Amino acid sequence: MTILIPLLGDQLSHGLAPLRDVDPSDAVVLLMEVGDEATYVRHHKRKIALIFSAMRHFAKELEAKGWRVEYMCIDDPGNSGSFTGEVKRAVERHRPSAIRIVEPGEWRVKTMIDGWSKTFGLPVDVLVDDRFLCGILEFQTWAQARNDLVMEFFYRDMRRKTGLLMESDGQPTGGAWNFDKENRAPPRCGLNYPEPMHLQPDQITEQVLALVEDRYGQHFGRLEKFSLPVTAGQARRALGHFVRTALPDFGTYQDAMVTGQDWLYHSWLSPALNLGLLTPLEVAQAAADAYAAGDVPLNAAEGFIRQIIGWREYVRGYYWLEMPEVGDANALAATRPLPAFYWTGDTDMLCLAEAIRNTRDNAYAHHIQRLMVLGNFAMLAGIRPQDVADWFLIVYADAYEWVELPNVIGMSQHADGGRLATKPYAGGGAYINRMSDHCGGCRYDVKKKVGPDACPFNALYWDFLARHERRFRRNRRMVQIYANWDRMKPDVRDAYRASAADFLAKLEPAEEGWVR
Repeated sequence: MTILIPLLGDQLSHGLAPLRDVDPSDAVVLLMEVGDEATYVRHHKRKIALIFSAMRHFAKELEAKGWRVEYMCIDDPGNSGSFTGEVKRAVERHRPSAIRIVEPGEWRVKTMIDGWSKTFGLPVDVLVDDRFLCGILEFQTWAQARNDLVMEFFYRDMRRKTGLLMESDGQPTGGAWNFDKENRAPPRCGLNYPEPMHLQPDQITEQVLALVEDRYGQHFGRLEKFSLPVTAGQARRALGHFVRTALPDFGTYQDAMVTGQDWLYHSWLSPALNLGLLTPLEVAQAAADAYAAGDVPLNAAEGFIRQIIGWREYVRGYYWLEMPEVGDANALAATRPLPAFYWTGDTDMLCLAEAIRNTRDNAYAHHIQRLMVLGNFAMLAGIRPQDVADWFLIVYADAYEWVELPNVIGMSQHADGGRLATKPYAGGGAYINRMSDHCGGCRYDVKKKVGPDACPFNALYWDFLARHERRFRRNRRMVQIYANWDRMKPDVRDAYRASAADFLAKLEPAEEGWVR
C-alpha cells in the first residue's frame, strides 16, 4: 500500500510531519515545480530561483536518506502546471491508498487541497505544520479570549512556552519583556557593517538560474550574484555567521538605514526560514545561546527573538484567523493605483529609490525600509492596499501570503481598520531623516514643509491625517499629533494639503498587467 506525500516548495524540512512515522519503502514523495506557482503573480526572478534550487537540493537529500522521490521539473514534458494536476498524474501512476500532506501556508492552496479527496477518491490526511511554535487552533483559542489582539501579550506567552530568555522564577531575563526602546538608534558614521554569508552557487543552482532567466526573464529583479542558502546545511552556516558577526549590534541599529548598505546588521535568514531550511526554534535558540555565552547583549538577542517567536508566529495566526476577508480589506478606502516607480526606482526620493534598488537587486529590503519607507509612502498616498500587497508578494524572496498579507494589509496599510495595529504606521520626513543618511543626498529638502523642493513625505503625512481625521482623532495614541494639527493656522494646513495634492497629481501609475 503506497502513500503519496506531496511536499510544497516551502516545506523543505526533514522533520516535516508527513515524513515521520512512515517507512520510506511504503511511500512516494512528490515535489513539483509548477507554472501556476511561479506566475499566479509575477514573482521576482531571484525568488523563483531560490525555491526551485532549494527544492532540487532537498529532493536529492531525501533520496540519499532512502526515500523514493518523484521530482517534476518545470520544463518536464507533460507537466500540468498546477499542484492538483501533478498530484492527479502521480495518483494515476502509483494508485496510492492515501495522500499525506502537511497543512499549506496559503489560503488559496488550502482550497485546492480541500478538494483533493473528492477529486481523487482517496483519503487525504492533512497534518498540522508543527514547525511553527503556535498552531492555528491554538492561536484562534488565544484570540477568542481577547477583545484586542495585542502582539506583546502573545509574545510573552511564546516566551513562557519556549522558555527562551526566561528565568527559573518565571520572570523574563533582564526584568523586562522587551527592550525595544534600546533598538532604535540611528546610524553612526564609521560603523563597520558586516556582510551576510554569501554562498557560491553549485551546478544545480547554476542550472536553475539559467532556466529562470530563460523562462521568466521578463519578471522583475536580477539574478546576478545569487548567493542565498539553498540547503539546511548552508542555512545553518549562515545562521552561525550572523550570530557571530552581526547579531551583537543588530538590536541597537535594527531600524537604521544607510545609502548603499543593503544588509547593515540584518540576518537575511527569513528566506531560508520560510522555506523550511531552518526552524524558528533553532534560530531563536541560537540567539538565546549567544546571549547566555556573553557574546551578544540582551537587547540584541531579545529584539531578534521577538521577531521570530513573537511577530512571525503572530502574523501567521492572524492570517488564518482573518482569511479570506482580510485579503479584500480597505478600511481607509484607498484607490490610487501603484506608482510606476515601485518597478523602475525612477524617483528623486532617495529613500524610496534605495529601497527599490535593493529590492530589485536582492529581492530584499529590511523591515524599516518595507514599513516606514515603501509601506508608509503607499499608505500616505492612498495606494490601493491590494496593489501594495501584490507588489510585496512579488518582489521579496521571503514573501509568502501568510506572512506578507498581514504585514501589508494590517500593519503597513492599516487597511484592516486597526485589527492588527492600534495606530497607523505613518511618518513624515523627520523620521526618515533621523533613522537614515538618505536625506543628506536627496534632491528634496527634508526641512522644507511644502512646495516643489520639500520632502514629499512632509505634506503627505499631514494630508493623510487630515483625510482620515474622523477615524483617528480619538485614537489615544494620536491625541498629541492632532493637537499639533489644531495649533497650525488654517493657511498652513491648507498649504500642506495643496502641496500633497500637487505631488499626487503627478504620480505616474504602473502599467497594466504587472501582477500576472
